[in-house]
Amino acid sequence: MRIKGLLVDVVTVFSVSLIVSAIVSLLWNLIVHGTRTIDWETSVRFAILLGIIVPWTTTRRSKGQ
Repeated sequence: MRIKGLLVDVVTVFSVSLIVSAIVSLLWNLIVHGTRTIDWETSVRFAILLGIIVPWTTTRRSKGQ
């Protein structure tokens, strides 16, 4: 049960952060460079990092209380 909840948190945070960072990348390139490109490499990196770190820190905080 605990692992299932953690995996749901990881997938949720990964999805949200991937979408947000892709939108930010698109807007940045549109405003600054005038091109409609998304930096997928950076977006996926941020999504992987946040998808692991955010649920892990939340789990560690809840264990301490």
